Amino acid sequence: MPYYGYGYYFDPTYILVLIGLAISLIASGKVKGTYAKYSKVRSRSGMTGAQAADRILKSAGLYEVRIEHIAGSLTDHYDPRTKVLRLSDSVYGSASVAAIGVAAHECGHAIQDDHSYAPLRIRNSLVPVANIGTQAAWPIILAGLFLGSSSFLINLGILLFSLGVLFQLVTLPVEFDASARAIRILGDSGILYEEEVKQTRKVLSAAAMTYVAAAAASILSLLRLLILFGGRSRD
Repeated sequence: MPYYGYGYYFDPTYILVLIGLAISLIASGKVKGTYAKYSKVRSRSGMTGAQAADRILKSAGLYEVRIEHIAGSLTDHYDPRTKVLRLSDSVYGSASVAAIGVAAHECGHAIQDDHSYAPLRIRNSLVPVANIGTQAAWPIILAGLFLGSSSFLINLGILLFSLGVLFQLVTLPVEFDASARAIRILGDSGILYEEEVKQTRKVLSAAAMTYVAAAAASILSLLRLLILFGGRSRD
């Protein structure tokens, strides 16, 4: 049975995982509650999320970016590979200030892509290695333990996990900038009135906190790995 210096049945480093989970749950609850509140507030313009996105993209000269409807709630995203902006059920046909805000946020990503926004380029380049890292890190670390505490495999696993953490950190400026662009565009274009822009800012700020929470949870998990295996890997 594994023993990491803390006892056979109790590992106090789990507190780091629990803290990360709590932060993520709080952020998730906040964004769902805020979105639900402002999804009931119809914009005075009556524009749907799809219509607002179309107007924003055309005003930015991004005629090649397609807008597609996808299933789900808050599954909205911009795909830089295919130049497609996908809006979910709760955004595409909704005329709420929340839906328009989310649509504008995704348009912000499309504009970032068109302007070769450096953090977005870095994040996109990290996607393959981050996916591999998060999936392979623990199996490699466990393999290292089973093979006589192989420091090479343990260090490799921690390194791969670190790539996932790096991805989360690089995501933060990308998301914050997209939201800032969205708020600025909605105010300048007249798609939303001043009070509506303030309401939309609350939605996007709550959404941004989910990325902060994800980054914090990843950092705490990495810290746990370093506590558990850092000393062992140097032996």
